[in-house]
Amino acid sequence: MAAEGAGPLSYVNEIVLKKRKTNDEWAVRRREQLEARKKKSKVNSGFIIKRPERFVKEYREQELDRVRRTQRLKIRNLSAANDLKSKLLFAIRIQGWTDMDLQTKKILRKLRLIHILNGVFLRANDGNLRMLTSVEPFITYGYPNFNSVRELIYKKGSGRMKKQLVPLTDNNIIEQELGKYGIICIEDIVHEIAAVGPHFKEVSRFLQPFRLKKPERFPKMKKKLYKKGGDAGNREELINEFINMLN
Repeated sequence: MAAEGAGPLSYVNEIVLKKRKTNDEWAVRRREQLEARKKKSKVNSGFIIKRPERFVKEYREQELDRVRRTQRLKIRNLSAANDLKSKLLFAIRIQGWTDMDLQTKKILRKLRLIHILNGVFLRANDGNLRMLTSVEPFITYGYPNFNSVRELIYKKGSGRMKKQLVPLTDNNIIEQELGKYGIICIEDIVHEIAAVGPHFKEVSRFLQPFRLKKPERFPKMKKKLYKKGGDAGNREELINEFINMLN
């Protein structure tokens, strides 16, 4: 039974209903476009607009990095405290780009430490130590033991094959790329790196920089040297604890 006072529904033309639906759909799309544009402008605002003070601050920090890099190299040349305890080094990037000099950026690229928490194996020689000293506030390094080398290569090892990144899960790939050096499996790679063998350069270049993970409670890294209470620079054998935390 119809409710009291309820009259017949007014007739609405079908064309009007379709027009209303179209307008409603257009309004929803327009609202979504405006919201997306607002979000995009918020994201990009920090990159488009920079206060003059920020430019000055960045320039001063970059100039300071240049001066300190020169000082570090002079101290290293005068110091006899660079006696090596191992033939092998493992270096990890721990800082970003904002306050570094152009030359520092070039050295980090040469070391293949492009991103934060990238890690690479290096032969411990004078040339590499000079580069590591140059970029010391932005990296940490030390002497990895056999277990660290093995765990890194087995867990996070990947190689470059025909410009493609491939995980080290197939010994056929390793044999194709390194077989001419007598290296045909992942265990051969481990031993060549750990022992700094005669084909260390070829194997380390085949291995791509290790992408280490960031732990949940990862503290902000300090540019102060590790031996002075910071996080940067040479950790010697203690690099193995750091590798274990990030692997």
